[in-house]
Amino acid sequence: MSGTATGGRSGIFAGDDPFEVVRSWQAEAAKSEINDPDAIALATVDADGLPNARMVLLRETEADAFVFYTNYESAKGSELIASGKAAFVMHWKSLRRQIRVRGLVEKEDGAGADNYFANRPLQSRIGAWASDQSRPLKSRAELMARVAKAGVSHGPSPKRPPHWGGFRIRPLEIEFWADGDFRLHDRFRWRRKDLLSAWDVDRLYP
Repeated sequence: MSGTATGGRSGIFAGDDPFEVVRSWQAEAAKSEINDPDAIALATVDADGLPNARMVLLRETEADAFVFYTNYESAKGSELIASGKAAFVMHWKSLRRQIRVRGLVEKEDGAGADNYFANRPLQSRIGAWASDQSRPLKSRAELMARVAKAGVSHGPSPKRPPHWGGFRIRPLEIEFWADGDFRLHDRFRWRRKDLLSAWDVDRLYP
């Protein structure tokens, strides 16, 4: 790791596993951030290479990946499936820190998705059946009518829709950023050539 010895990595940046650093920052943010400390700005690209970005909720930081859930037929779902790549940023105003991630994407549509869906509020589960996410909607009344119909059709224990599940982002790059005086921020970038390679760490100019 090139940055470990020469980059002065210590304090909030210390550690040999970037996911441990992520979880440490997330734990701090959970105590200080007023709303949605697990929110991320997720970036994808469409078939023409035009970027898209939106806020989603990160639901799990695994040993080597990040997981969130959505409608596979939504704009982000379609773009993630087509490209197999994504990027996101987590930013916490209360901590004046952010984490940037770039990597490869795979579906999480097995037991993990089933378990997560089963623990969502009932109305959210019904909504997953009722909403044609990202597609045109004539009125709010039409949406609510679809929700009512889905509630009757699927009952009090709706199963996970086949078009709804998770995505797992396996990073090739993770950057940790912390605010510094006079815009002289601290930045450390972890990179690897592929998912089997060791991480290389560099301090970056602010």
